[in-house]
Amino acid sequence: MDIKQLKQDVITYAHSIGIDSIGFTTADPFDELKQKLIDYHEKGYASGFEESDISLRTEPKLSLPTARSIIAIAVGYPNKLKGAPKSVKGDRRGMFARASWGQDYHTIMRNRLDKLAEYLKTRVPDIEVQSMVDTGVLSDRAVAERAGLGFAGRNGFVINPDLGTWTYLGEMLVSVPFEPDDPLMDSCGDCTICVDRCPTGALVGDGQLNSQKCISFLTQTKGYMKDEYRYKIGNRLYGCDTCQQVCPKNKGINTQHDDIVLEPEILKPRLVPLLKMSNKEFKNTYGHLAGAWRGKKPIQRNAILALAHFKETTAIPDLKDVALNDPRPMIRGTAYWAIGQILGEEATEFINEHYTSEIEEVQQEMIKGLEQES
Repeated sequence: MDIKQLKQDVITYAHSIGIDSIGFTTADPFDELKQKLIDYHEKGYASGFEESDISLRTEPKLSLPTARSIIAIAVGYPNKLKGAPKSVKGDRRGMFARASWGQDYHTIMRNRLDKLAEYLKTRVPDIEVQSMVDTGVLSDRAVAERAGLGFAGRNGFVINPDLGTWTYLGEMLVSVPFEPDDPLMDSCGDCTICVDRCPTGALVGDGQLNSQKCISFLTQTKGYMKDEYRYKIGNRLYGCDTCQQVCPKNKGINTQHDDIVLEPEILKPRLVPLLKMSNKEFKNTYGHLAGAWRGKKPIQRNAILALAHFKETTAIPDLKDVALNDPRPMIRGTAYWAIGQILGEEATEFINEHYTSEIEEVQQEMIKGLEQES
C-alpha cells in the first residue's frame, strides 16, 4: 500500500465532502497537554463538561489500541446572519452563539467523519477507525494544533489560516501510519485584543480559559446565574462570541456550507415568547440546534436576564405571570429579580405582596431584585 498516495487521496476526498481543512498527526500521547490539564483542574478552571480522566484525554491508544495516526478535520461555519431581525424596545431579542447556528454541529461533523471512514474502508478493508467530535475523550483543539490545522490563539481557539477560529473540529483515530504534518507557528504576536475585551476576564492570557468565568459556560449552567455575571451576559441565550468577533485573524472570513442552514427568527428569537414555552414547543423549535443540548431551563433563565438587561418594561406582565405561576423555583426567583431590576421601587408592592407565600430561595431573589444595583 502506497501510504503517501493514500494520504493525498484522503485529502482530496475530504475536500469533496465539505471538510475545509484536514491534517495528520501521530497517535503518540499528548504529554505536554497532560500537565496543562493537571494545572487547569488544580486552578479550578474546568467547566465540568469535559472528560475528567486526563489519561483518556491525552493517550489516544486508550481509545483505539491499534491507532497509528490521527486525522484532524475542520469545517468552517458562518458568522454573519443575513436578514437578522432587529432587537428594539417592546420587541427585544436574544442571540444564540454562532457555533449553534444551523443543524447541531455534532451531526454535521459525524456525517463527514462517517463518509471519510467509509472511504478509508474501501481503500484499506482491514483498517480500524474511531471518530470523535466534541464529546469524545480527546482534546479536539490539541489534536488540531498538532496536526497543523492551526495554532492556539490567546482566546484558546485554534486559528486556521483560511477559516480563522470559526471552525467545528473533529478527529479520527486510524490504524494506518500516515506521515504527520508539521504544526503551525503561533502568530498572535503582541496582540491581546481578545483578552482585553473578554466581558468577564475569563481569558487568562496564555491561551487558557477559566471556564467558571466564561459567559459561554455560564449560559449553559442550570442553576441561578451568579450575581456578578447577570448583567455581563447581555442578551446571550447560549454561548458567547466576543473573543472571536474581536480577533483580527477572523477579519473577512465567513464560510458557508449547504448543510448549515441559517434561520434568523430562531437564532435571534423574541425573548418574551421563550418565557412560557412548553417542552414540546422548545424541542420542535430549537431541538435541532447545538444550543438546545441543556434543555429550555437555562435558555429561559437567560431570556429573563436579557429582559432585565434591556430594562424592558413591556415584559413586566409576562414576567409577573412567570413569577407567580412557574413551578420551578429558580425561574420564579429570577423573574422576581428581573421585575425588581426593571421597575425599581415600583416593584416593591408586588414583591411584598407575594413574599410570604414563597420559599426561602425565591425570597432571597425577591430581596436582591430590589437591592442590587445594575
